[in-house]
Amino acid sequence: MATWSHGVYTCVLLLRCLQLEPYNEVCQYMKGLSHVAMGQFYEGIKAQTKVMLNDPLLGQKASSEYLKVKYLREYSRYLHSHLDIPVAEYNVDQDLPGNFKNHWAKNLPFLIEDYEEQPGLQPHIKDVLPQNFESYNTEVQKLICTADHLGALMQYNTPGFLPNRRIHRAMGLATLEVMQAMQRTWSNSKVRVNGKTRQMQWRDMFDIAVKWRRIADPDQPVLWLDQMPARSLSRGFNNHINLIRGQIINIRYLAYFEKILNFIKDRILVYHGAYNPRGLLEVRQALENVDKVEDLLPIMKQFNSKTRDGFTVNSKVPSLKDPGKEYDGFTITITGDRVGNMLFSVETQTTEERTQQYQSEIESIYKDLTAKGKALMLSTELGDADAVCNLILSLVYYFCNLMPLSRGSSVVAYSVVMGALMASGKEVIGRIPKGKLVDFEAMTTHSPDSFSKTAKNWMNLKSLPLWYQSLPSVAETFQTTRTMIEVLNTDSTSHCPKKS
Repeated sequence: MATWSHGVYTCVLLLRCLQLEPYNEVCQYMKGLSHVAMGQFYEGIKAQTKVMLNDPLLGQKASSEYLKVKYLREYSRYLHSHLDIPVAEYNVDQDLPGNFKNHWAKNLPFLIEDYEEQPGLQPHIKDVLPQNFESYNTEVQKLICTADHLGALMQYNTPGFLPNRRIHRAMGLATLEVMQAMQRTWSNSKVRVNGKTRQMQWRDMFDIAVKWRRIADPDQPVLWLDQMPARSLSRGFNNHINLIRGQIINIRYLAYFEKILNFIKDRILVYHGAYNPRGLLEVRQALENVDKVEDLLPIMKQFNSKTRDGFTVNSKVPSLKDPGKEYDGFTITITGDRVGNMLFSVETQTTEERTQQYQSEIESIYKDLTAKGKALMLSTELGDADAVCNLILSLVYYFCNLMPLSRGSSVVAYSVVMGALMASGKEVIGRIPKGKLVDFEAMTTHSPDSFSKTAKNWMNLKSLPLWYQSLPSVAETFQTTRTMIEVLNTDSTSHCPKKS
């Protein structure tokens, strides 16, 4: 992805790649993507079209770039036609055709019946021009530098996650916009959403982060799963992560293997306690010697004839709204017949019923959060601020367990956490610890209270400095897709003070 000072360097690399190998689909696709991300739609769509024309030969498997490129071209056309329309006046999830979104989110071949293409590029809508940092006034410059700092705090310190300064700035701006929107809401002001002025709801709060995540990387479909066609929603969307597949280990989640292993052991003991109480002691002793997931399969086959080639374990998420009630969490699957031929995976299924359950929980917490946030505006009690903090983290706990977006749920959730905490007068100082992932931390923690304690421990919350209140409005400063792309393209390297 081309970003700021790296933009020219990236384009030079891609051009060199295409000089050496003119029909290289990866380079051609990345060239098109980089141009579109930076608002250069004419060059971007030209490069995308070249990938589209490179049809696979009969019997040849289509490349991932070939499968993705038509979605990118259609979305690029949509972005271009909305370049100068205020973002608050339209809604991507409602505008894009349902089957298009469904196929894009599932990375299916572009075979959509009766699909009507997005309008071609309109000559009167010009490409985004480069913007110098000095062209912004000093207040906006401070806003940008602050966003860069906040976004860097969201960076995972885990193998498999590389820093992306474009994402940092986008999500830093999202954090500041969430802060400002929440403060307006708690002061009884209304917000402009989808062409209407009204009180902000929980989804509007997350939509602020969603719009910045989308514009930072148009390659990825960041879409609300409950806005998909009814037929697709009734079947459910599976968010599937392979942790071990054969000889391949997913190093991104390595720090959670032991935690998941202990959870599986506990569930096995609960199962045998209910259905095989006489053999429980023997099972317990066998499990004590297990320190790797691979060793679970032989034991399960030994003590349960139904296991055969594998087994599944389901997690449960407790309700705050209805104590004693539990929702479906994620499903762990272990299959295979020997080490090296094993599949160890985690999956969440976003069905209509499950979505309604979690959204009911989120709405209840958000209602309580709004009431306590309004009270906090009139109070100086430390206990009130702590209660608001716990509600914010509880709300995000359910959001992460729901996994309501096709991509980007984790960084969207964390930017909302940081922004809402700042609205309550708390600033996040700490960085996410090595090996920790926000969404997986929520998914593998047994209650919202436990998640809140863990997150607060690494956040190292301090009182928010007063100067944050004087920053310009993010929503008013960057009202359109054009101005959003401009600020993400702007190089601030030699202008912003470095913070540790």
